[in-house]
Amino acid sequence: MKELEKCELCPWKCRVNRNQFLGRCGAGKNIKIALASLHYFEEPCISGKSGTVFFSGCNLKCVYCQNYKISHLGYGKEITIEHLADVFISQQEKGANNLNLVTPTMYVPHIISALKIAKEKGLHIPVIYNSSGYESVETLRLLDGYIDVYLPDFKYYFSDIAKKYSSVSNYFEITSKAILEMYHQVGNAVFDENGMIQKGIIIRHMILPDCIENSKKVLEWIKENLSNQVYISIMAQYFPTYKACEYREINRKINQDELNEVWNFVEKLGFENGYIQELGEHEEEYVPDFDLSE
Repeated sequence: MKELEKCELCPWKCRVNRNQFLGRCGAGKNIKIALASLHYFEEPCISGKSGTVFFSGCNLKCVYCQNYKISHLGYGKEITIEHLADVFISQQEKGANNLNLVTPTMYVPHIISALKIAKEKGLHIPVIYNSSGYESVETLRLLDGYIDVYLPDFKYYFSDIAKKYSSVSNYFEITSKAILEMYHQVGNAVFDENGMIQKGIIIRHMILPDCIENSKKVLEWIKENLSNQVYISIMAQYFPTYKACEYREINRKINQDELNEVWNFVEKLGFENGYIQELGEHEEEYVPDFDLSE
């Protein structure tokens, strides 16, 4: 695949020839997935039956990644573009309300080809691009017209936190531009008569322990650069996993005071649309079992 000869699909632009070697993201020339199944633990407007495809690899290396088995350790199996198209169709045939592509960045050319094939076979449900937010604007422009819903994370405002926990110093600079491009393509959220999202953007932000000012700055940027009409999803599901135990300050769940402070700030900014998770007790139970099924 020509786009992989000197890969610049993500902001790292590592220029590795992925037809022969693995990129910084851990991806090679072939699509690699770990799970394709109906998923019920996304936002309410997505989760009726979300036809979720988890791709292996990631261009971020978050020390607390809940999906580290596939993002860091490369768990998964290789499939062809034609097979991926059949997986998309299979999700629709199972009754999925949408096609939810999780960590898809490094496979954008493959995904576009598979979507073309699947659409010729009758794929018609909304396609969701579910990513870390650390995206190249140029790559996002390739997706214009293929993606109905963008579901990006917006993790960090402060570069020192991004560097410490995700090994990237320019996360805010890159992600803010990427989210503007996503918003330009799909606009505010649009729903069907059952409340299921059909088009638009929902911006996710997961609260990290001891990082409340970071959360506030991210939310301020969204309000100032988009609007208070945009849908946000404030996630309280953080729990220490993978290498988070090596960092004392994040080796715990967030507490109710931290959640309340962010909640109050959302109200102060006047956001009108979105979701705020309540604290749970068994967040680890919602991590998928990556069993290579598809």
